[in-house]
Amino acid sequence: MPGVALNNLTHNIDLPWMREAWRRTRKDAAPGLDGTTAQEYARNLDTNLKDLLDRAKSLRYQAPPVRRVYIPKGDGKETRPIGIPTLEDRILQCAAAMVLEAVYEQDFMPCSYGFRPGRSAHQALEALRNGVMEMGGGWVIDVDIRRFFDTLDHDHLRTILSQRVRDGILLRWIGKWLHAGVMESGQLTFPDAGTPQGGVISPLLANVYLHEVLDTWVERMVKPVLRGKVFLIRYADDFVLVFSREDDARRVYETLPKRTTKYGLTIHPEKTRLLAFRRPPRNAERSDEGSFNFLGFTHYWARSRRGAWVVKWSTSKDRLTRSLKRIRQWCRAHRHDPIEKQHRQLSIKMRGHYNYFGVTHNLRRLDEFFVQVRRSWRFWLNRRSQNAKMTWERFAQLELRWPLPRGRIVHCYSRPAAT
Repeated sequence: MPGVALNNLTHNIDLPWMREAWRRTRKDAAPGLDGTTAQEYARNLDTNLKDLLDRAKSLRYQAPPVRRVYIPKGDGKETRPIGIPTLEDRILQCAAAMVLEAVYEQDFMPCSYGFRPGRSAHQALEALRNGVMEMGGGWVIDVDIRRFFDTLDHDHLRTILSQRVRDGILLRWIGKWLHAGVMESGQLTFPDAGTPQGGVISPLLANVYLHEVLDTWVERMVKPVLRGKVFLIRYADDFVLVFSREDDARRVYETLPKRTTKYGLTIHPEKTRLLAFRRPPRNAERSDEGSFNFLGFTHYWARSRRGAWVVKWSTSKDRLTRSLKRIRQWCRAHRHDPIEKQHRQLSIKMRGHYNYFGVTHNLRRLDEFFVQVRRSWRFWLNRRSQNAKMTWERFAQLELRWPLPRGRIVHCYSRPAAT
């Protein structure tokens, strides 16, 4: 029923629905404030799920505060706050998200890729590249919303939700999660805005919010008044706007902060920029046009093997620096573990890196990552003992038995049209 406010949604949430929510909930996630683990909860699973469902539908359920931790952001100089809900909170949030997802998936636009079923970051990257290539380059607004998950306005969110969801029980659950509070260093606070980044339902609420703030605005209000072409690619709160004309780009660049301020959001003045990303002339030897970062990749113009100008990607410097820093920290903390265990865990981490960054034209960055991980591992193995040094000759012998995986291209996209 698109365009209709639905009044009765929670009747879909029954015990089988809760079992499915339990199946989708991560079992290895860090426990919340109550310390309950998935193994403990699974001992009396049906009883626990039925009790949780009864408390939730009777509104006796009280959302506990989330435990806040910090993880490195960007190049590691800044940190990102992450909220860790309790296990029961994650299960109930997952059950609610399954209902809301069925409602909003028919409303969300094709330009939105983040945290949606059947969509991924690589699809967003490919759509961006294809759009730029078809347009022959253009003007890009690279946008950074300052602390989006911490500044999301609760009143605006409730107004946006009420356009499609008017189930009182479901809205009360969302209200409890928004006002549950945050526990940090033994201090309990109750923020007036934001939704904890790390909550199961937070990405969906972010998509609902930005669907109204950005997606519908660009489609219904921006495109009809522009002289040239424009398209939006959004992955959660990360998005870029690409224009075929400079005057259109500058017009929207001046208007965008007013739009976001209306909904309580702030555009970062230093990290948001308007840049020319035009296709270089055919006879140019190199491209001096600006590049930009999106979803961990640097996008730039370069020559293809046939000599045509195409858009290529490479791992952005800050993402590569952050990944290598984490590897070095892990090698230092686990340098006394058995070699076989270290090799197994390092291989898992490296394959995870390759699975995301292993895209066409990025093999050089993958090789750089491999070389630096190899050096870090040898360096900290050398610190295991003052007597038995891990020289490069000895390390080469060790690699014969426990070789680290080399980078490989995982995502091969169709060759863009020659330009």
